[in-house]
Amino acid sequence: MILIVANIAVFFVQLGLSGNEATRFLYTYALVPAVYGHPDLARQAGLDPDNYWPLLTNTFMHAGYLHLIVNMWTLWLFGAPVEGRLGGWRFLGFYLLCGAVGSLGHLAFNLDSRIPALGASGAIAGVLGGYARLFPRARVSVVQPIFIFPLVLHLPAVLYTGLWFAVQVFQGTVQLSASQGGATGGIAWWAHIGGFVAGLAAVMVFGGGGRSAPPAVRPGAKTAQHRPRRRWRIPDTKGR
Repeated sequence: MILIVANIAVFFVQLGLSGNEATRFLYTYALVPAVYGHPDLARQAGLDPDNYWPLLTNTFMHAGYLHLIVNMWTLWLFGAPVEGRLGGWRFLGFYLLCGAVGSLGHLAFNLDSRIPALGASGAIAGVLGGYARLFPRARVSVVQPIFIFPLVLHLPAVLYTGLWFAVQVFQGTVQLSASQGGATGGIAWWAHIGGFVAGLAAVMVFGGGGRSAPPAVRPGAKTAQHRPRRRWRIPDTKGR
């Protein structure tokens, strides 16, 4: 999947930058909400509030190895079936749209924040929304550790993503209450919420209405599996 390669490539570009170069790169391509919430102050700091590319470019940046690995693993698991249904170019457009809407969601609720936001989570949340819409009865296997014992839960995709979305809304609401006019760092919950809603709504527009082969089963802590309905078939009585 070319998107995974692109995210990894950008991450290693970030790693290769020196201190000042890394800071300049971060404030040029990551999403800094205060640049758009306070455009005059942004211009005084040498930032351009008329540049909206960070709404997209921040979705190819990551803060560390774990951030990158978790996002790319999730994209691979859930993105491949959605890409198989939509096709490569349509999936790319769908992914970028979800990323941009996720960025707008974060921007709308953090206009005073000077903390750069970066990561593919908003776009991948859109992929989750698209997956739930296309394959609602697919089984998602989740490993939940109980002390030292792993508990494996097999949930329908629509239930898994519904629970996931509820957690995002709860956490986003808590974060808003905690900030009370000030910006807080951490996870961009409203990017997740915006991206998920965009994916849920837009996947059919991008060609997700037709039939396709079910998603393949992949190993790992979290796998997506579609179980097709059984159909009766008349035995073939011809000679072999």
